[in-house]
Amino acid sequence: MQFPDYYATLGVSRDASQDEIKKAYRRLARKYHPDVSKEPDAGKRMAAINEANDVLSDPEKRKVYDTVGHQAWAQGARREEDVRPPPGWNRGFEQAARDDHFQWHGHGPGFAGDYSEFFEELFCRAARANARQQGAGTGQAWPGEDQHAEITIDLSEAYHGAERTLTLQGVKLDASGHGVPEKRTLKVKIPAGVAQGQLIRLAGQGLPGGSGGAAGDLYLKVHIRADGKQRVSGRDVHMRVPVTPWEAALGSEITVFTVAGPLAVKLPAGSALDRKLRLKGKGIPGREPGDLYLELDIAVPSAVTPEQKAAWEALARAYPGFNPRPPAHSR
Repeated sequence: MQFPDYYATLGVSRDASQDEIKKAYRRLARKYHPDVSKEPDAGKRMAAINEANDVLSDPEKRKVYDTVGHQAWAQGARREEDVRPPPGWNRGFEQAARDDHFQWHGHGPGFAGDYSEFFEELFCRAARANARQQGAGTGQAWPGEDQHAEITIDLSEAYHGAERTLTLQGVKLDASGHGVPEKRTLKVKIPAGVAQGQLIRLAGQGLPGGSGGAAGDLYLKVHIRADGKQRVSGRDVHMRVPVTPWEAALGSEITVFTVAGPLAVKLPAGSALDRKLRLKGKGIPGREPGDLYLELDIAVPSAVTPEQKAAWEALARAYPGFNPRPPAHSR
């Protein structure tokens, strides 16, 4: 769950006033609102702008968000994209949620809106903590805690979706209202297009609430398993592809068998080892599909028959000055 930089999204400093935040939001909304913008990613940009404004324009949400950022940076992250909430980050926000002036105005799962996993996890959890605090000791219903687990799927399941049966260690309430351990099985539908590290929210599958309150949610963090020739980054897929020396040197149209199916790929002449070919939109599908990157390996055939040996000898004679290991002083 990556920590977003809401200040960078709005283009304001971290000590910006509420008036500066309001002006920045209005300026960006005029540029990226899907009803008026011609930018190809206007909808995605506007969703991020709305989320940043929702947090930074609310003094209490901004205070909670700044606390997360301070704690995350204290963990030693060197780049903004590396910043993630540290272990135990939500405990401080549950305390903030108990303050009478902390109000929930977000639109998490089940509400109208388009927010990131970070926003939903941070502020939905705070809202539940507030409800638990208000209901404790009064006999009022209060919601249960969220639970978190991890699930590993194959790359093909990320592309096409799957169904899994999980065994979970949960809790149920006995007749006296005390929690007792309980194992249960749950069928989970993995949606097609799930990304590396994505959270799948299963509403009502967390810990039970009290006094008839709704159960919390279960969040499954997705890990995508790939073989040695493939690796996954978000929705992008990197794949090693072997080609012959003559295909690499002369250029050719080759067929590559991928999880997305067989793809015809034009190999440019003069392609070298490790050259990357980007196939836009052929990564893991989604509202913003990832890309497929083909990284070339040069497969060298053996010389066994007299004809094959003669062919390699002729190739050597055709390149009398070629030396892949030049002396250090000539490099």
